[in-house]
Amino acid sequence: MISLFSTSQTQNSNKTFLYQGRVDQLQNDNVILIGTAASVSFNFTGKECSISLQSVDSYEHHNYVQLVLDGKYIGKIRIEKVAAQSFPIKVTSTKKEHRLEIYKNTEAQSGNVLFAGTTAKLIPISFKKKKKIEFIGDSITCGAASDPSDIPCDKGEYMDHHNGYYAYGPTLSRAIGVDYLMSCVSGIGMYRNWNDENKDEAIMPDVYPNLYLTKDASKPKYDFAFQPNIISIALGTNDFSGGDGKKERLPFNPEKYVSNYINFIKMLYKHNPNVQIVITNSPMVGGERGVVFEDCLKKVKAAFDSDKKHKAIKIFKFKPMTPKGCSGHPDVADHKILAEEYAPFLKKLLNEK
Repeated sequence: MISLFSTSQTQNSNKTFLYQGRVDQLQNDNVILIGTAASVSFNFTGKECSISLQSVDSYEHHNYVQLVLDGKYIGKIRIEKVAAQSFPIKVTSTKKEHRLEIYKNTEAQSGNVLFAGTTAKLIPISFKKKKKIEFIGDSITCGAASDPSDIPCDKGEYMDHHNGYYAYGPTLSRAIGVDYLMSCVSGIGMYRNWNDENKDEAIMPDVYPNLYLTKDASKPKYDFAFQPNIISIALGTNDFSGGDGKKERLPFNPEKYVSNYINFIKMLYKHNPNVQIVITNSPMVGGERGVVFEDCLKKVKAAFDSDKKHKAIKIFKFKPMTPKGCSGHPDVADHKILAEEYAPFLKKLLNEK
């Protein structure tokens, strides 16, 4: 397997496939969809085609993708971990030319999806250059535990309740007409994770530079080709969490959180010198913890007050929310609310450029 990875909006040599998000391009136009809502799109003629998909990972489990045909969301399909499976796509519209977009429903930590080609009669696909936003975050950003519509919250596995396509980042990006990149991991934090003090598990600053959002040194490095206009960082929900109540949990360490945050932003600036960074609170962290959280964000912002090389950091505050998804997460309707709250702020920032 020769990897030609790229994470920017890229195409194959024939201009028949469009790849977006954290993806790993292989030979023969095959591509591994890695991150939340990473996608491959193509245009075709005819009334039907089939796509070949495979769930690829180190252990036995299934995965999901979501399909958009001619601009209409047509649902998700489950991919078992066996040899590549063929999935038929039926066209109902009378148009001569069609576009199929295939989005990874689940996050990087749920394993990867291999797109191994299509029987479609392909025609070239073009794309407009748009402004770009990268969303860095945890399970909330990933759209994890947001969708019990097929399998109830108390049934199935973690990946059964994901909905990357309708997470707040992709939702608001479609609404304001921008391209997006998702760099999110469930349970992850800036200096510690949901139930780990950065002893056994990697934190976001550890995994972000790896294309696959892991610490696996055999995987390619992330190439920073996307070059977003805005990077939105929503990390802290897990740093502030009390864990599962069984494993040892130390008191929240504001100095460590702020210090890691500052270093993480410095790394992002090194690779994206012209970016506008927005740091956010969490709709899930309220009360006294919410006050401390906001104070930490102000300290992070203040650390760059004398930085004249980069755009001034902005803070965005989500309103408190009582989430209706699985295990205390926002559901798809909640994500729509978050998207509607955040979209005008980001749109205004983009228009100032």
